[in-house]
Amino acid sequence: MSSRLSDYQYHLPLELIADRPTERREQSRMMVVDRGSETISHHYFNEFPTFIALTDLVILNDSRVIPARLHDTTGKIEILLLEKHSPIRWTAMVRPGKKMKVGARVDVAGTEAAVLTIHEDGTRLLEFASPLDLERHGEMPIPPYFHRSADAQDKERYQTVFAQDPGSVAAPTAGLHFTLEILAKIPHAFLTLHVGAGTFQPVKSEDLSEHRMHLEHYTLPVDAAARINSTKNHGGRIVAIGTTSTRVLESQPQGELVPTSGSTEIFIRPPYQFKRVDTLLTNFHLPESTLLMLVSAFAGRELIMEAYEQAVRNKYRFFSYGDCMLIV
Repeated sequence: MSSRLSDYQYHLPLELIADRPTERREQSRMMVVDRGSETISHHYFNEFPTFIALTDLVILNDSRVIPARLHDTTGKIEILLLEKHSPIRWTAMVRPGKKMKVGARVDVAGTEAAVLTIHEDGTRLLEFASPLDLERHGEMPIPPYFHRSADAQDKERYQTVFAQDPGSVAAPTAGLHFTLEILAKIPHAFLTLHVGAGTFQPVKSEDLSEHRMHLEHYTLPVDAAARINSTKNHGGRIVAIGTTSTRVLESQPQGELVPTSGSTEIFIRPPYQFKRVDTLLTNFHLPESTLLMLVSAFAGRELIMEAYEQAVRNKYRFFSYGDCMLIV
């Protein structure tokens, strides 16, 4: 069993990290990993509908990324909003932390922020003097490994075309490849999981049993639950788009799905046995990340590591703006 952090390490040349999207969403490459035959083939995402039967159901996360990154008026303090508790109270990551002790105040986003509490994980509870106008003052929270500031292109492309419910601080990236034209060709339904702080937290323990995920909030609506039940009852496949959709579905109790809202901190890693998801579309993930562990649980660590070796060899684009993998 692959229960050590070092089991999920691989070498990635830095030039394969995509810091800009492809010109068109559907131009991404798509590796197809067949678990049954243990074969790997190479395609483009515009072929995705050919892998979906009319009896299948594609499940997508319609969470909308909020412009959650702020800088104070000096430009020296960065705030990444994580969770809204009231119109003026947010949990946030801040840096540098030494300047943001309890009681510290900074001018930011046309108002003032005060540090009320420092949590055990280093995040802060901030109180603002007035509600934030994020559309005016916020920046898209693109990943730090882009090594650049967000711009107008990110405002459009670091958001899925079907995003509806604001609340994520990182994009559900497997959904970034879809266009409205491709969606129109496939049977699909939406759920919502707001991507939160867990996306940014590295695994620090070699023993994976010691790692704890952050809570993330989700909604499984009536329509999606009913259609998933019907698809399963008629022998169709549930095709999860991304690890976020997967985590919502796999968090549900056994039996018929019921519409619900809640929170999940499920940590999926080998030897987890999947109950709901039959097929998975996902991007290529960071070494030693919980996302790589989830994918390894779905397809087997050895097959996934072979797929990643092939991806490097064939110069696939990695991470949020990168290419994708369809596991059937």
